[in-house]
Amino acid sequence: MANEARDYLLRQFDTAWALTWYHLEGVTTEECLWRPAQVGLHVRQDPDGRWRAEWPEHEGYDLGPPSIAWVTWHIGFWWSMVLDHSFGEGKLTREEVPWPGTADGVREWIGQLQAQWRARLEQLTEDDVRSVQRTRWPFPDRPFGDVIAWANVELTKNASELGYARFLYAVRAR
Repeated sequence: MANEARDYLLRQFDTAWALTWYHLEGVTTEECLWRPAQVGLHVRQDPDGRWRAEWPEHEGYDLGPPSIAWVTWHIGFWWSMVLDHSFGEGKLTREEVPWPGTADGVREWIGQLQAQWRARLEQLTEDDVRSVQRTRWPFPDRPFGDVIAWANVELTKNASELGYARFLYAVRAR
């Protein structure tokens, strides 16, 4: 019972990850690059070959639905940021996080982030979960357990976005 809060959060994370992986497992690059509407957040390839994600100036519904590529980039973005800012140097910026360019690349990237995150969480003590020492992004000065809970919710939200977009893709030509 020494790490009760951490263990609850880990079990919740495992559920969020299972939902996410379900939608990532069979996704194709074609699906990723498909746009569900004429407007919506997406990725673009720069002349140098790097894939960059668009960044919204607001979060209104008039932005339109994001592409699967953008949602997968967003997962990689926030997970990379929270890992770097909680367990690394804390210097990573959004502009330094490219989209991998393929569905296989997405699965590899996000799978690596999941493994890194889970390994870090498994090492935490109950005091670490209550401490603010690691809480620098996305919000400072709150118990690190709040960051873990936020990441679980964010991953679950992104899983639902992936699933919904895949449903739309599957029936697009009917």
